[in-house]
Amino acid sequence: MKAIELVGLRKSYAKGVTALDGLELSVEQGSILGFVGPNGAGKSTTINIIAGLIRKDAGEVRLLGGKIEPTDFDYKRNIGFVLETPRYIEKLTAREYLRFAASMYGINDQEAEERIDELLGFLNLEGKKKDRIESYSAGMKKKVSLAAAIIHRPKILVLDEPLEAIDPVSAKIIKDNLRLMVQQGVTVLLSSHVLDTVEKLCDEIAIINKGKIVFQSKMEEIKAKLKDQLGQETYSSLEEIFVEVVTENSDANQNKKLSWL
Repeated sequence: MKAIELVGLRKSYAKGVTALDGLELSVEQGSILGFVGPNGAGKSTTINIIAGLIRKDAGEVRLLGGKIEPTDFDYKRNIGFVLETPRYIEKLTAREYLRFAASMYGINDQEAEERIDELLGFLNLEGKKKDRIESYSAGMKKKVSLAAAIIHRPKILVLDEPLEAIDPVSAKIIKDNLRLMVQQGVTVLLSSHVLDTVEKLCDEIAIINKGKIVFQSKMEEIKAKLKDQLGQETYSSLEEIFVEVVTENSDANQNKKLSWL
């Protein structure tokens, strides 16, 4: 089953700027899709449409088999979001914020406290649990966003740069647990600029450029191509594929150098 289906999505902003130009994307249930592209390609616009933060001009969003309308809100009970620019109630502590998030999802008090305790320990936030979020570093704030995104055991996770500014030890723990969640049937749409992370973590890759998907493939197919030393078109990494499909003149761009170096 397709857990996420985006059909013909279009979105334009002021002065005729086209963010999405008939975007088509689908994600299989129980998989991680890496959603990558250059700055301004339309990644965050896509995610914000799924989150219901901005309205599409045309097209359809289908989640878990159901079509999502602009007035729908109940579908968010099945989804967890980490957005590019999260909004917190910064005067709250992490515990207070997660308690608020749990109440929004209808989790009873006892179960909420058990999950919050586990999440604070899991993300190494116990030492700061009494401090207000406004005093947290960027990485700590990102951890709070992730905790709020998974506290209700969602069926879909939509993550925009979820590991940005997070320390390497915590990042590995998070990646390991994302894989565990996927094994249990959770679907993850992960946007990131770190291609190495995408290459190692994801089951499938979709590259967006100028509001359209310009490349999509299973990671196992990409890895097979990377290993094919006999073919005429071989790549040494996902990075080379990315550069090839998002630049009009890839050779010229790859060979750019500063004049004084």
